[in-house]
Amino acid sequence: MTCQGFVFKCALCLFALVPGAFMLPYFIMLVFCGIPLFFLELSFGQFASQGCLGVWKISPMFKGVGYGMMVVSTYIGIYYNVVICIAFYYFFMSMTNLLPWTYCNNPWNTPDCSGVVGSGYQINSSLANATTSLVAGVSEVVNRTKRTSPSEEYWKHYVLNISDDIGNFGEVRLPILGCLAVSWCVVFLCLIRGVKSSGKVVYFTATFPYVVLTILFIRGITLDGAINGIKYYLTPQWQKVLDAKVWGDAASQIFYSLGCAWGGLITMASYNKFHNNCFRDSIIISITNCATSVYAGFVIFSILGFMAHNLNVPVSEVADHGPGLAFVAYPEALTLLPISPLWSLLFFFMLILLGLGTQFCLLETLVTAIVDEIGTDWIIRNKTVVTLSVAVVGFLLGVPLTTQAGIYWLLLMDNYAASFSLVVISCIMCICIMYIYGEEKHVYEFHAKTLRSQNVGIMKSKDLKGSLLEIIKKGGASFLSLFLMFTSPCPPPAVGRGGSVCVKMSLLDVTLVFTADLA
Repeated sequence: MTCQGFVFKCALCLFALVPGAFMLPYFIMLVFCGIPLFFLELSFGQFASQGCLGVWKISPMFKGVGYGMMVVSTYIGIYYNVVICIAFYYFFMSMTNLLPWTYCNNPWNTPDCSGVVGSGYQINSSLANATTSLVAGVSEVVNRTKRTSPSEEYWKHYVLNISDDIGNFGEVRLPILGCLAVSWCVVFLCLIRGVKSSGKVVYFTATFPYVVLTILFIRGITLDGAINGIKYYLTPQWQKVLDAKVWGDAASQIFYSLGCAWGGLITMASYNKFHNNCFRDSIIISITNCATSVYAGFVIFSILGFMAHNLNVPVSEVADHGPGLAFVAYPEALTLLPISPLWSLLFFFMLILLGLGTQFCLLETLVTAIVDEIGTDWIIRNKTVVTLSVAVVGFLLGVPLTTQAGIYWLLLMDNYAASFSLVVISCIMCICIMYIYGEEKHVYEFHAKTLRSQNVGIMKSKDLKGSLLEIIKKGGASFLSLFLMFTSPCPPPAVGRGGSVCVKMSLLDVTLVFTADLA
């Protein structure tokens, strides 16, 4: 149910935000914001059995929150499938004996290009000769004062053929456009029967990446210099912990990786059995999601440590963050491995599977919202037509992102489409459910009705429930309000109210369920 594709994005985010300083805020935000909100959305969607628009029948004036979730999912669905299509492109280009971004003797390379595997290598040479030229190539790179890697020039000058300005769209990159069509076709075919078909596909897309991650991890830690990358990844930098930007980015990343405020959690939970224990699911999924992000960080930084060792530079200077790390630094690192095309195929296949898992969730969110909102017999019977229409519109809206200036617009959407807006939507949602609809009513309906078949006797003691609510309101809520006021870039009143409610909900459910289990 969670947007699993962003576990890898989180690992890339760790590189950009100083990993040693990022870990502590990341896990604190997971406990105090991520898990409570995750459970709140699951319980909300499961009880209402409606999509992100239909659930707001509880308070129609807050239906704009549902539309906000749809807008966020639409933005992300448009540009994220472009990222998947680039992964498709690299996957197809890896089906060769020699990765095309290995050397600097290609038509798109510039005089500043210098590879880590040597520059005098001929295309028709054997792969074994490429391995023997590694040492000479590395020394050549170190002696350069200005270095442009072959993978970077392949990314900029061949794959993107990037323009010089965001307003200069240039031409459509036909190979990328073709891969975008393939990506949308795969997503549509997997969702042609709704969650019945996507649920079966996710069994593979959600588990196989762990196999690939483990293979890459075992290979990564056996490389020279890998320990330096892992040390950089784990070494705390306490002076950065006091930086408010680190805390804000950690909160945004938790919202991003768990899929809070996208509408996807509410939508997927609406298909759950009415008496499903979503409290258990929220704990397991949230922790597994973030643990996978940390695990992916070990894979990435072991390879980055290997690159830093070969280039004789600090780990922090190996590569830029963002798409450059996924499509420049890591592909370059893959050229240093024996049988590099095999590792490249595995890596990009993993990215494709992770991305598709997220895209399934995004598309199903939009389709379910449209079907629930219109609600006619025809549109319910022809949900496949709605899915196809959304896929076609998403493809057409993604075409500008395949132009020469497309990467500029993609980064713009990535930075602003789903960052601070997720925090605002979540705060408003918490205020509505907890204060307008009523937290006691929500707790009663969820536990007394949704979990009724599990004999969870949490409503046996009104005194216990009242005491816990009072303690949390006066103590925990005040603490978290002050905590977020000084650590988050959000406006203090909104974050304090939203955060306080989330902690109240989390502590109440944990304590009551735990007490009931003991009884």
